[in-house]
Amino acid sequence: MTMLRAEALRKSYRIGDQSLTILDGVDLTLAEGEMAAIVGASGSGKTTLLQILGTLARPDSGALYFRDRRLDQLDETAAARFRNLSLGFMFQFHHLLPEFSALENVLMPALIAGKNGQAKRAEALALLDTVELGHRAGHRVNEMSGGEQQRTALARALIMKPAVLLADEPTGNLDTRSGRRVFELLRTLCRERGLAALMVTHNLELAARMDCRYTLQDGRLG
Repeated sequence: MTMLRAEALRKSYRIGDQSLTILDGVDLTLAEGEMAAIVGASGSGKTTLLQILGTLARPDSGALYFRDRRLDQLDETAAARFRNLSLGFMFQFHHLLPEFSALENVLMPALIAGKNGQAKRAEALALLDTVELGHRAGHRVNEMSGGEQQRTALARALIMKPAVLLADEPTGNLDTRSGRRVFELLRTLCRERGLAALMVTHNLELAARMDCRYTLQDGRLG
């Protein structure tokens, strides 16, 4: 089943009296359980594309669908609700809240959605076990290694049981061993849960191990 579909996405920015084209007719499909990578040179528009796919930015033209639901025409309130319920996000810099524990960070999206924190606590603990951090649930961010922080961010991205995970350089700030560990956990989750995952990365080794690899160049995916 196709989870995410982009058709002819275009995006440009004005710089003074010049128009800079970032995306020039991007087509992409992401299926249930599929892992896909987007690679490309710095400044090629990978992060801009990921933001549009995650409804954090709007294309100038084109269409974006989740299953059969049109996303690019949602108002801000509906887009925010969609993101909270259906998308998970991971970033190179994990954006965990340092004053909270790993468990509290994982629970944060559920609390924002108005879910009962106590009811979600067991799910959050189970997710921390899944990413091999059950023993670190009560530890604050500054007490964890970079790899542990990123695995906590992965658990946080999954607490609302999203259908699609969007990741922007999730292993880019990690050593090789930690990066591979995060990747293996993500691949297991995709296979076992049918999670569709799209990762922007400069790591060509990891990109080559995914189901599909796109290269963004001159505003187009190839």
